[in-house]
Amino acid sequence: METNFSFLESKKEYELFAGACIDAECILESSPVMSAVASRKALELGVKWVYSIDSALKPIGYREGLQSLLHNNGFPSLMDYTLWKRLQYIVRNGNQSVHTSKGLSKDDAILSLNILFDFVEWIDYCYGRDYEEREFAENKIPNKTKVAENIEDRYKQVLKDVQKNTDKIVDEKDKEIARLLKANEELQQEMQKKKSQNLKTREYSYNPDMSEWTTRKRYIDADLKANGYVFDQTAKRNCVEEEYPVTGMPNVTGTGYADYVIWGDTGKIIAVIEAKRASESADKGRNQGKLYADCIQNMQGSRPVIFYTNGFETYLWDDVTSAPRVVSGIFPQKDIDAMISRRTIVKPVSTIPINEDITNRLYQLRAVTKCCENYEKGIRKCLLVMATGTGKTRTAASVVDVMTRSQIMGRVLFLADRKELVKQAKNSFSSCLPDMTMCNLLVNKEEKNANMVFSTYPTMLNAIDNMKNSDGSRFFSPGHFSLIVIDEAHRSIFNKYKAIFEYFDACLLGLTATPKNTIHQSTYEFFDMKNNMPTDVYEYNEAVYQDHVLVPYHLIETSTKIADDGLTYEKLDEEEREQYEDEFCEDDGLVDHIPPEKINTYIFNRDTVDIMISDLMNHGIKHKNGNHVGKTIIFAQNKRHAKYIIERFDVLYPQYKGAFCKLVVCDEPYAEKNLEDFKKPDEYPFITVTVDMLETGVDVPEITNLVFAKKVYSRIKFEQMIGRGTRLCENLFGEGRDKKEFYIFDYMRNFQFFGENPKGKEPGVSIAPVSARFIRMVQIIRQLQNANYAQEEYQIIRENLVDHVVGDIQAMSTERVEVRLEARYVEQYKARQQYECLDDMNKEEIINHLAKLVVSGEKDEAAIQFDVSMYGIMLETMTGAKSLGRLKRYVVKNANILLKDSATIPDVKAKIPELTELTQETYWNQKDILKFEKTRKSLRDIMKFIPPAKVDIHYTNFADEKTLWSEGGKVDMGTSDFEDYREKVNEYIAAHRNEPAINKLLYNKPISADDYKELERIFTEELGTVEDYEMNYQDTPFGLLIRKIAKMDRDAAYAAFAAFIAKERPNAEQIHFIEQVVDYVVENGYVNNVLDLMKAPFDRPYKFSVIFTREEQLEFVKIINQIKDNAVIA
Repeated sequence: METNFSFLESKKEYELFAGACIDAECILESSPVMSAVASRKALELGVKWVYSIDSALKPIGYREGLQSLLHNNGFPSLMDYTLWKRLQYIVRNGNQSVHTSKGLSKDDAILSLNILFDFVEWIDYCYGRDYEEREFAENKIPNKTKVAENIEDRYKQVLKDVQKNTDKIVDEKDKEIARLLKANEELQQEMQKKKSQNLKTREYSYNPDMSEWTTRKRYIDADLKANGYVFDQTAKRNCVEEEYPVTGMPNVTGTGYADYVIWGDTGKIIAVIEAKRASESADKGRNQGKLYADCIQNMQGSRPVIFYTNGFETYLWDDVTSAPRVVSGIFPQKDIDAMISRRTIVKPVSTIPINEDITNRLYQLRAVTKCCENYEKGIRKCLLVMATGTGKTRTAASVVDVMTRSQIMGRVLFLADRKELVKQAKNSFSSCLPDMTMCNLLVNKEEKNANMVFSTYPTMLNAIDNMKNSDGSRFFSPGHFSLIVIDEAHRSIFNKYKAIFEYFDACLLGLTATPKNTIHQSTYEFFDMKNNMPTDVYEYNEAVYQDHVLVPYHLIETSTKIADDGLTYEKLDEEEREQYEDEFCEDDGLVDHIPPEKINTYIFNRDTVDIMISDLMNHGIKHKNGNHVGKTIIFAQNKRHAKYIIERFDVLYPQYKGAFCKLVVCDEPYAEKNLEDFKKPDEYPFITVTVDMLETGVDVPEITNLVFAKKVYSRIKFEQMIGRGTRLCENLFGEGRDKKEFYIFDYMRNFQFFGENPKGKEPGVSIAPVSARFIRMVQIIRQLQNANYAQEEYQIIRENLVDHVVGDIQAMSTERVEVRLEARYVEQYKARQQYECLDDMNKEEIINHLAKLVVSGEKDEAAIQFDVSMYGIMLETMTGAKSLGRLKRYVVKNANILLKDSATIPDVKAKIPELTELTQETYWNQKDILKFEKTRKSLRDIMKFIPPAKVDIHYTNFADEKTLWSEGGKVDMGTSDFEDYREKVNEYIAAHRNEPAINKLLYNKPISADDYKELERIFTEELGTVEDYEMNYQDTPFGLLIRKIAKMDRDAAYAAFAAFIAKERPNAEQIHFIEQVVDYVVENGYVNNVLDLMKAPFDRPYKFSVIFTREEQLEFVKIINQIKDNAVIA
């Protein structure tokens, strides 16, 4: 009888893996589990066969594990990516059969066998003598036979032998395997020639249809199994059943088959899952899922939860309580049970009194009420902006108390970005909610099942991936928490930790005193709120001067001559000049001036520090005993500065024996102990010196003095530092003598800076070098599609870049939660054919969704940074930059350093001519990207020989003197009221719609430079200032703002698409989509980003990428961009 693998019997060269393939097929009917084990074994043998025969792969030992072989040494690039990726299904099924007690369905085993067949076909296509195209046929799988029973018995023994090592099903002691592999190695050269010829003369394509069934097997089944589900068609309890028949469907027969149902432990269906193929929108399953839920409710009397998914995108719809929403995956049974249980036990929040032992101030009660009412209405994100010291944590505890007592919420997660803040928050919540079980995940993972878990961001991200239940499923499932409380919500919610909030299906409660609102990162945007409109706000000025729940600061602005001016040789006396010469004379002469920026950074002057310490000890607010200052924080410039301050303090005040002033910085061994001692009101230390560690979240009401000995540019950081001293403290100076104020000694003119620059200067968004390199490679790939670069030498560069980008994406492990959340884009852009012709939409998708996920095993950081610089130079050249500026200076500087300091190193010596050329202006004037790429490849590996930048640290003893002592200054700490300016803008636009510039914008006519100047005058002079505009609208162009407010004329919007409609003659679906876009443009003025065409409201009922061809899409995007561009400038 002919079977799928019987052709292997006549091909002696495949005897290494042929037997295992045939075994896998023969025993499938009698034992799907053993068939999966045999498929896994056949795959491993087949992969080792390829390694032994293909000289393009690095030699390996035949005992090396399968996963290592599949992922390393260039193996993935040998075949179609989709086939390579599907090999993991064989591995997963084989490992599951070996290591778990869960059964394996016949369908699972057939799919493993099918993929194995495809792999063997690929081997025969590449290396076989007489290849012919074959197709896998399920009806060729033999029925159960006596031979099959013998094979099954043999694989049962294999199963026992490999229980201890999943990665090696192949017997390491099998000498026959070693012999065959050795024999193949001798044929490598001959086989490589045959392979090259075969690839040119044979036809082969691998395009498996990602049908609904395949989607289910590849993604949805895996998701269900990862969450601990068992597949069973008869048990009807605690299992998943496929193709469940339902009655009552609105069709001719009245019947239907739900793709999956989940049975609960009561014998009732608790969830129905509607699956769509991966290429379709998951939203297409919404109505079908509801119909199945209706039928099941009629059949069993209770309503199941609805999931609908295409394997990448999953929606949850509990239509009894809430609208559909995107979730990160199917929930495990415990989470679905909890969701259904809450339907009947929830109580209105209005019936739950707020515990005034937790919060009793009016502004706290207002904030708690607003949050709880929002959550009850289905608003899932709340943000509280409350001045430091006004009880954010207690307010959050009250929200948790009300929501859990109402049964609307279950488990709660509290996230902070430092261990000390996690510890402090747990202690605070424990005192407020003593009956709630709590766990600090940093110190006691055994209590992880508590009702409230406290963690840092990296610890939780790691726990999601690695903490497992006994059955191997994730402990922290997507529905594990009902609420996440985010401390200091202006910080770690962005970048990589955003994945936590995308993974958990939890409501969010953000707490901050200083929301971030920059072009790149906005706290308001993260919480789906309009700028400056949080759920509730309680400002510093209101807290201090109206309600008196905080104390004000008394500012002492002071400085010294050296801190202000630095050191100048000519201005020193003879004795000091001698000291200056000893300290600052270098090989190329004497540095005649030390700028003030280096003071307290690299140069630590004794008298400068001593003056600061003496000021504090003599003029600071004293402890109640009157003998010394009260609790004080000194903010130092860096760790060296902090240590030097303590060193000088101990010299100046030896009577305290080193106990009065202590260091608290992140990497100091006893920092936490020093901080705990500092919190004790009447015990040493009374002064802590820190750099960044105590800027936020540390609650010490007894603080009476702050010393700003560091320069601060961030407004957020500045206000957080001030907040360390604002808390009330009763009886601080004795019975009835409360804390009324605290002192700030500002030695760095910070208050002067923020008086002149109210918004400060926030640091830019940092990007990891590997991510920056990835972004630039993608941008260059796009640029190299231009006809100017059609020559072969440019296309070789492009092909190499595509290889690198695809390799980076293929290396993204789906075990990482942040990768799983971007699975659609990972899967799409792992396929090399996607790069044949990237459009702008593709480019933005790759950059926005995948760059942040790139990791690299490359340890040469200097080489990576050189890549970033050279790719940046190539990109600037291609985009027509007038000068190469900063990047060029960086590269030339490094070349000069290598020539000066490292030329004796053999690898550097060999590159001296190229390095020298790099320093010449003639090299750069050519602006030749081929030359730049040659330089990058040639020099990247010697960048590691650049010696570390020399940092000269000097401890000096120059006489210093005070130059400033001013008391009582203030900086406005209130949140500006933006509504007056906005109202003026709205009123002006409404009253002047017929003015030329505004009229052009309404009717989609391009505005001129003169129009733009007039709008600029109106917004920044007539109606307000540049600062007013920036505070309200950031960098939104004037024309786009008018479009947003005044909207666009509908006829003008339609006219923009007239030529497209005339040329393409769109069908009904396409016309409907165009009408949707017109409606949106009329209402919003423009489409901000072409990627928005892939999102709501445009993704239903027809998807842009589905109903238009690629050429039509590109034409459509041009129209969208032109509408927007008309509002910017002609």
